[in-house]
Amino acid sequence: MSADAKDDKRDAMFTFQQLEGKTCKALQVQNVQDLLMKWSMKGRISAQYYSFDALFQSYHKDAFALDFLQSQNVKATLQVLSDSNTWCPVGHQAHKVEANPVQCSVTSMKFFDRLYDEGIVRESGSIVKCLDEYHEEFQISDELRKMLLVEDSDNYDIFSDSERQEFFFLLFQHLCLGGQVCQFEDDIKPYLDTAKSLYKELISVQKDSSTQQLRVTSLVYQLKAQDQTGYQYYPCDKDHPQTFAYLIIDPLKRHVAVFYHKFGGGVFS
Repeated sequence: MSADAKDDKRDAMFTFQQLEGKTCKALQVQNVQDLLMKWSMKGRISAQYYSFDALFQSYHKDAFALDFLQSQNVKATLQVLSDSNTWCPVGHQAHKVEANPVQCSVTSMKFFDRLYDEGIVRESGSIVKCLDEYHEEFQISDELRKMLLVEDSDNYDIFSDSERQEFFFLLFQHLCLGGQVCQFEDDIKPYLDTAKSLYKELISVQKDSSTQQLRVTSLVYQLKAQDQTGYQYYPCDKDHPQTFAYLIIDPLKRHVAVFYHKFGGGVFS
């Protein structure tokens, strides 16, 4: 689904203000910074936060995304990585947006236990190696990346198609695949720990009063945008599985986070 701006002077349903003092602490921890450097993602990944001023329901997603990217405050502050590897405001005027829903329901690390159960990861945490092969531009040297990328591999089906669309799975996969000159881990722990810390910070949960079980209250969307000419400028003009922008909405606090990464080989401070 997508939303078009028939008239760029349309009245907005939502207005936005940047939460300047709010940062993603999980991205700033030293050991995570070191891992992002190793995975060729440091300096190419960001989280920015904004507040909004009206009640959000899931059926508002297209109007919300269009208002967000048309907001003067957002255009002036939302950062993207340029082709010259410098951070700059997004700048463009959105004319058409896609806000594709991403499932977000996982509340336990048990979701990943099957990596051990199916022999992809040994009890010690070491990832089982395999003969080197390439899938598109990704090098596969172990059973983890094979499970993530190769549809006809023995273990691809241990996660269903629906589970593969869970935000937690996508976050984990993004970290495992990394950037253009990624140095892969031999042990699963850095991937799981980093995915967990980011996921816990980016999403909000509540305890259900009737079941006493945790449930996710955030709503997540994968975001793309075109300008008046049909040029896709956000998150990038070239689609890539490792270039993404997730819009993570907390409807109770009326906060929205943008989690962004642009695939590439440069590593920056």
